[in-house]
Amino acid sequence: MTETTTANVKKTGKPPAAPEAVLRLNESSLIPGDRETLAAWKIAFFGAIVLLVALPIYRPHPFMEILSFVPDGLTATFTVTIASVCCALILGLLAGLGRIARTTIINRIATVYVEVVRGIPLLVQLFYIYYALGPLFHLNGLMSAIAALSICYGAYLAEIFRAGIQSIPKGQMEAALALGMSRTQALWKIILPQTVKVVLPPIGNEFIALLKDSSLVSILAVSDLLRRGREFASTTFNYLEAYTVVALIYLVMTLFFSRLVGLMEERLRTHGRQHH
Repeated sequence: MTETTTANVKKTGKPPAAPEAVLRLNESSLIPGDRETLAAWKIAFFGAIVLLVALPIYRPHPFMEILSFVPDGLTATFTVTIASVCCALILGLLAGLGRIARTTIINRIATVYVEVVRGIPLLVQLFYIYYALGPLFHLNGLMSAIAALSICYGAYLAEIFRAGIQSIPKGQMEAALALGMSRTQALWKIILPQTVKVVLPPIGNEFIALLKDSSLVSILAVSDLLRRGREFASTTFNYLEAYTVVALIYLVMTLFFSRLVGLMEERLRTHGRQHH
């Protein structure tokens, strides 16, 4: 023990802390825990709800008028989001299976699809499908929006499915083949059910991202939440109030679904620990 350390011990009467303990304390103090994250979520979520309730009470004109003007836009937003997620899941699963397929042509097609779509911005895809392919295939604004979002997010979900399938130990497939199953049967009965547990959290995150990106479909004459807010603002010139309400509604929706995703992840972690 050095002279300085000895002096410190005499003054405090306590032995020096171990370097590992000090390092662990410093690291944990820099990383917010689950309680801090949940507290921040509660502040944002309930704060947005309080504002949505308080603003129409404080100023019925124009906030009450805005809230009565946008509900059909909210319905269109959910319609586009749910339909796009369903189509993207199917497309993503097929492309993800294609990415790991042993057939060269299938693997090449799936890989090209993923790389091309992920390399083009979603806004460009929306314009291309609506203005270039829409007249060719007789697609209206709603169908063009669903097609563009499905194709775009299908590419990202394909990578999630591919990574999820490849995360399953190879011994699972080998054991299934040893029991007399074909590779297709083993994939659908053994591998994919385990993959679902792995990919559910990232798919939930993609759903939240798609919900926010659905605001872009307002440029295709789809009367979603953002477009309805913009229509109200353009006729009344209450831009601040209209976009404040739209932003708060989006915030409430995304925070609500992000909490659901978080609960799902916690449930999966707890379920996994119980099995181990």
